[in-house]
Amino acid sequence: MRHGSILESPKREIQTTTQSLRHILVVDDDPMVAMAIEIYLQRNNFRVTIADGGEAGLRAIENEQFDLMIVDIFMPHMRGFESIRLFHDRAPATPLIAMSGYAFADLNSPAPDFLRMALELGAARCLRKPFTPDALLGAVRDCLAERHAAAARLG
Repeated sequence: MRHGSILESPKREIQTTTQSLRHILVVDDDPMVAMAIEIYLQRNNFRVTIADGGEAGLRAIENEQFDLMIVDIFMPHMRGFESIRLFHDRAPATPLIAMSGYAFADLNSPAPDFLRMALELGAARCLRKPFTPDALLGAVRDCLAERHAAAARLG
């Protein structure tokens, strides 16, 4: 996948229609991470669109509705939390899971808590890379359940 591209995963042969599947946008510049997330979510009956980087992710949310976004905090061409703020501003009703695997060279210095900062900027959940498939699925299901409960209270 070339930088800045958007790829919707092929439809799997499953019993439900694609219209009833929850649609998740995964924004990450690391193709291996994006592919692993995509495969696991597809196996759990989610429809997945992969955006290779922040700009591609922003184009995706302009053109389509998503039930959830999973966004890497640190990607080229976007400065850290700019991506979280922009995604949340453009789609405030869509829950966002921020993920980060940022490591510091000096393990003795106190590291900023990037994931806590992401929550303050509007992320619903955070995942520290590497995370387990169960942690991913738990965060996704929690966010979707909270969104459903909030929609039920409003309507």
